Amino acid sequence: MSYSGIGGQAVMEGVMMRNQDKYAVAVRKPDHEIVVDVQQCKSSKGEETVKKIPIIRGVYSFISSLVLGMRTLMYSASFYEEEEKELNEEEQKKKERKESMEMGLTVCLSVVLAVAVFMLLPYGLSLFFEKWIASPTVLALIEGVIRVIIFLAYIILIAAMDDIKRVYMYHGAEHKCINCIEHGKELNTENVKASSRLHKRCGTSFLFLVVFISILFFACIRTDSVALRFGLRVLLIPVIAGVAYEFLRLAGRSENCVVNILSKPGLWLQKITTREPDEDMIEVAIASVEAVFDWKSYIEKINKSEL
Repeated sequence: MSYSGIGGQAVMEGVMMRNQDKYAVAVRKPDHEIVVDVQQCKSSKGEETVKKIPIIRGVYSFISSLVLGMRTLMYSASFYEEEEKELNEEEQKKKERKESMEMGLTVCLSVVLAVAVFMLLPYGLSLFFEKWIASPTVLALIEGVIRVIIFLAYIILIAAMDDIKRVYMYHGAEHKCINCIEHGKELNTENVKASSRLHKRCGTSFLFLVVFISILFFACIRTDSVALRFGLRVLLIPVIAGVAYEFLRLAGRSENCVVNILSKPGLWLQKITTREPDEDMIEVAIASVEAVFDWKSYIEKINKSEL
C-alpha cells in the first residue's frame, strides 16, 4: 500500500476529505443532489513550525481535527434543518459569530467530558480496589481494564443508534475511497465497493491507541497522593495523544510486521465504527475526494514506481 496523505471524516449524510491545507465537504441533500464545498485551511508560520515538532504536532492535529470536524458537521446538518428566513448582512454576521462561539464551547465541553469519562472515571473506580490490592501495577491494570470496558461500551451503544449507523456507512465509504486510491485502482464506484472499509490511519484507531498508551503511562505514576495522581493523569493526556498520533502516522507509512500487529486492535474496532455503504454514499465520497485530490496523477506515479 502507498501513502496518499489524504484523510477524511464522515458527516451527516456526507463525507469530508482533507488533503494538506485544503478540504472538501460533499453532502447528499434531501433532494438527492450532491453539493460540494471546498475550503482552504490557512496556517500561520507558528502553526507550520508546530506541525514539525513530534508529539506536539499530535496534540495540535487532534484539536484542529475536532474544530474542523465540528465545523463540517454543522455545515452538513444545515441542509437538514428547517428552512430559515433570509437574513440581512448584519444578522448573518451575528449568526455566524454565535455559531462560532457555540462550536468553541461544544469542542471544549466534549474534551472535558471525554477526559472525565474515559480518563478520570476509571481511576476513581479503581480506588475501590485499594482496600484489597496493594500493588500499584495491579491497580493500574485494573484501571486500564475499566477504561477499555467503558470505551467499548460507548462505541457499541452509539453504534446502535439509527442516525449513527448512517454516519458509520459514510465512514466506510470514506475509508474505501482512500484504500482504493492507495492500492493504485481507478476511483470509480465498482473499485471503491470492492475495497476494504478498514484503514490504519482511522480516528477509531487513534482513540484505541490513546486508551492503550494511557495504561502504560499511568502505570508509571508512583505517588501516595490521590490528588497528585489525578493531576498527573490530566497533565499526561496531551503527551499520550501526541504519542498515539506519532504511531498512527508511522502505521500509515509502514508495512512493518510489528506495526501491523499493533494496528490490529484498532482495525477490529473499525468493524463496529464503519459499515458497508450503498452506491449513493460511495458517489458522495468520490465527489469529496475529487474536489481536493488529483487521484489520476497519484495512481500514475504509483504505477511508474512499480515498473
